[in-house]
Amino acid sequence: MTGAAPLGAAPLGPVPTPRSVAASARPVVTGVGVLSAAGRGLAALTEATAHGKAAFAEVTRFDVSGRRTTRAALLPGTVPLASTFPLARAVLDAIGQACRQAGLTAAEGSALPVLLALHSDERTRATADAVAAGVRAHWGAPGVTRVYTGACVAAATAVADAAALVSGGRHERVLVAAGHLVEPGVFAVFDAGRALARDGELRPFSTGRTGTLLGDAAAAVLVESAPAAERRGAPALARLAGWGRAGDAHHVCRPEPDGAGVARAIEAALARAGVTPEQVGYVNANGTGSDLADQAEATALRRVFGPHTDQLPVSSSKSVHGHALEASALLELAVTVGALDTGLTPVNAGWLGPDPGIRLDLVLDGPHTARPDYALSLNSAFGGANTALLLAAA
Repeated sequence: MTGAAPLGAAPLGPVPTPRSVAASARPVVTGVGVLSAAGRGLAALTEATAHGKAAFAEVTRFDVSGRRTTRAALLPGTVPLASTFPLARAVLDAIGQACRQAGLTAAEGSALPVLLALHSDERTRATADAVAAGVRAHWGAPGVTRVYTGACVAAATAVADAAALVSGGRHERVLVAAGHLVEPGVFAVFDAGRALARDGELRPFSTGRTGTLLGDAAAAVLVESAPAAERRGAPALARLAGWGRAGDAHHVCRPEPDGAGVARAIEAALARAGVTPEQVGYVNANGTGSDLADQAEATALRRVFGPHTDQLPVSSSKSVHGHALEASALLELAVTVGALDTGLTPVNAGWLGPDPGIRLDLVLDGPHTARPDYALSLNSAFGGANTALLLAAA
């Protein structure tokens, strides 16, 4: 799942895998930076998701006249893909937001591991090198330590590794960043594979859903140990209470119908945190708008949460900001942090009506106010990879 070669930074070594997290070492999020189709910054994204303001529009960045689907969720303004390192510039913007919010100094960043999630193509190395140069110049970090290219769970895998490194005492803080810009090659592949929504709307868990839609994103979070954050006087935005990963290897692109892989990832996150299913008060689901994937995820939630599922608010923020592939998990983690901070639960936009096979308590109007103690952010990828990140309110 990861590109193991370090890019100009000291290697991490083996990532510890603790069974549970000691209270004194629990990782917290002290900085969040984000660029999305909703605009720049977490506040804009939180506002859009809380009100269900879907950001999909006609693609003008490249020619889509021969495509079945012509819409995506793109960053405001024109992003010239042919220019030098547009994705790296977006990622460095998000990193700057996160580090400034956390009050990080160059001295504190001098040994900072940077974990970066990107799509794997011929530009990956050059983009990672450009990000490495930026973090060295602006934040004193040695460079990019590790690149993750594990499809749609890449960024969640990076966050889980960061949390394990911090909770295991290997590092006081770790920076996780990710980025994805919608570009013609990937768009064409998804369109040819009939994965994109025919009607131009992403409708998770709804009757009449016809697929997903792609979206731009750049995101960054600074993960620190709680004592280190307290010493610096950096307020915690949320706590990373638990994380879980599971593979089902059911099919190259179809999910396991009974949701067993997703369920195991959730159960691992809850067990690591010492949290019962009934304590979870919101789920930001993977919810891609795919008929099979949404059904499998709903089944997984019912397997884990049982009767509590009927009172558990669920939504997929992809319905607003689109599917950002390798960056999606970090973008959705940011959405979940914003929801815990403001108490505004993201809306499951694009709803047409209930699917009889999906029995979830979906958030269908907003702003919907809730103050959960714990919230889950879920992601799944081709090949049967599943991740669960459990956040606790600060």
